[in-house]
Amino acid sequence: MNKTKIPNIPYGPYIAVIAGATVKGKPSYTTIGAYGVVSQRPVLYVSLKNTHYITQGIRENGFFSVNIPDAGLIEKTDLCGIVSGNSKDKSQIFSAFYDEVGDAPMIEECPVNYLCKVIQTIPVFDFTMFLGEIVAAYAKDQCLENGMPDAALVRPTIMMAARYFDIGEPIGRVFQSGRELAAK
Repeated sequence: MNKTKIPNIPYGPYIAVIAGATVKGKPSYTTIGAYGVVSQRPVLYVSLKNTHYITQGIRENGFFSVNIPDAGLIEKTDLCGIVSGNSKDKSQIFSAFYDEVGDAPMIEECPVNYLCKVIQTIPVFDFTMFLGEIVAAYAKDQCLENGMPDAALVRPTIMMAARYFDIGEPIGRVFQSGRELAAK
């Protein structure tokens, strides 16, 4: 085994997502890698620093959006992660749209969007993890295959360490690719 011990920090890979919330009556966005699926139920989480501008909006409104940008949005995706809503109005970076179910902006330019209603908050050091039930989901028609988002068509951005990566080609199918090994 040739392995090198490295510092105990999460390097990724993570899908870069842009969280959205209404703050002081305007859409605001921040790029995060700390997001994911909680269970097989329609629940996602986002984990945000308590000092983030958008954290205030999620607490006040009880809703957030998770927007999956494609690789073509890398500059705007990165901008949302390096500029604080405390110092810059980010409401005009994207075209916002809303679902009548809850008050959180979703990004028209992103191929996939989830609107989530906060069902639980969990303090973790200087972060807050928001668990949100997906109450609405949207995808661009050209990114769907058989009615479901296709990663090769969505082209999500992957973050690992301090770099962004474009997704490659499909290499297998979930719950299918291992069937031959399972039969042995």
